[in-house]
Amino acid sequence: MGENDESEIIEHHDDEEMEKTRTPRYHAHSFLGSVASSEKDGYSSTQSSHRLLAYSDALISIIATVMILPVAHTKFQDNEELKQSIQALLTTKVAVYLMTFLIVTVAWAAHIRLFQVIKRIDDTLALLNLACMMLITVLPYTFSLMATFPSNTLGILLFCACVMVIGLIQATIVLYGFSRPFFLNDQIQMSGNQAYYKRHILEVIMRVPIMCLFASIFSFIYIQLSYIILAIVIFLPYISQCLKWIWNKAIGQVEDRPDSVPFYTYHPSEPLSKERVEAFSDGVYAIVATLLILDICKDNVPDPSVVKEEFNDKLLAALQEYGPEYLAYFGSFVTIGLLWFVHHSLFLHVTKATRLMGLFNTFSLAFVGGLPLAYHLTHEFPRGSLNELEAVQISCVIIFFAGLFQLAIWVTALFTQHETLHPYVRYGGREHAFMLAKLSLYPCVALGSFAFTCILSRFSTSIFHMMEIGVPFAFILLRLLVRVVLAVIRWLFCPVRNDFDSVPVEEEDSQLPINDIVT
Repeated sequence: MGENDESEIIEHHDDEEMEKTRTPRYHAHSFLGSVASSEKDGYSSTQSSHRLLAYSDALISIIATVMILPVAHTKFQDNEELKQSIQALLTTKVAVYLMTFLIVTVAWAAHIRLFQVIKRIDDTLALLNLACMMLITVLPYTFSLMATFPSNTLGILLFCACVMVIGLIQATIVLYGFSRPFFLNDQIQMSGNQAYYKRHILEVIMRVPIMCLFASIFSFIYIQLSYIILAIVIFLPYISQCLKWIWNKAIGQVEDRPDSVPFYTYHPSEPLSKERVEAFSDGVYAIVATLLILDICKDNVPDPSVVKEEFNDKLLAALQEYGPEYLAYFGSFVTIGLLWFVHHSLFLHVTKATRLMGLFNTFSLAFVGGLPLAYHLTHEFPRGSLNELEAVQISCVIIFFAGLFQLAIWVTALFTQHETLHPYVRYGGREHAFMLAKLSLYPCVALGSFAFTCILSRFSTSIFHMMEIGVPFAFILLRLLVRVVLAVIRWLFCPVRNDFDSVPVEEEDSQLPINDIVT
């Protein structure tokens, strides 16, 4: 596996890309040859959906992320313990934030699947999508009502109403798209089972609005059950797939269908657009980093009268009072940037994203969205207090789970590595150990920092800031450390071979799989 292999992989990849670009054109021309002239005129009035999808991804990522603001800006009383406040947050604001974030991403995943079926748009579809996006922007307001008044039915009714109307608009897009087949992807265009495709897709789309209808009804009877139903919506694909598997095993047969729908299954390996997953994730990381600097601009600019009276017009002396806030901002921004770097490195090696990978990515982004809360907590309380210790530990937990779910994406990709990963990062490949170490760094460091704060509670803030500042240097030295560790493992556990000296170092690394190292 030297340079020749890498060049072959690149050439093969280029051939695949050329074939992908060549095949749709062939199908499009063959399809246009069989339609009427009026339909050809309709086809010529369509345009690509790339910009519409980019706009939708940016908007949904913003809506999903700004929901952390009511949580991050919660005011703590000086005389109350952080533990009591966090318990209140977990039962109301944090729980509703996580649930709403996941539901928004469920709507985004449905949007991905919808526009994997509909490849081209016209003005009507663009306006319908704009109406759908407008309703999604209302979700933060309904979230604020649900978080502030969790026992009131109005917030949950507004939320369910928005979700139901969004589902109806998506169903209208499907009906409109199937009425003009040149909007659809090539597989559906050339299929003789378009009626089955349309019926199946509509059934999948309308399940979430129907469940929200039941949630709104039960809000008048038992409101806690409504929240449970909304939580089930998040895991509905996996619950449905599990029930389907149990049913097929129980009756001993599988339902026969005329054709397979590639983008509207409930299977965990269902493909999602890798490019849109990356775009949505980049939007979340960028917005979280922006929220931090907005807080600095809002809270850390001193009043001119205070500077004049208390600091004798010396602005630098006044800004020194905000030293802990600047340090917390720097550490939080570095953490967000490096988590994005790990995410970028991971998806650089991914060839296809799946539904299960998208779910773990959603969980990771939900905890990344909680980093503004960690930023506020790390400088909110007096040094050496119990509240400060608990705030630092909460920040460690947020970073730990953000990194852990990134690692879960990698593990999920390894189970179907021949479809989801490039050959050189598969299990036992040249870059496998380095990628595993890169993904494990933040969970291990956050867990170690949490343990050290339990032992050395007086230095909890210093330990946390050292972790934030020291991790970038660990990333710089990571490749060297991985090579040293692998060399030590080979020296300790691998049998000595006579031809070691004749094998170059790079070829030896590529030929030695991880399972040989372990055994």
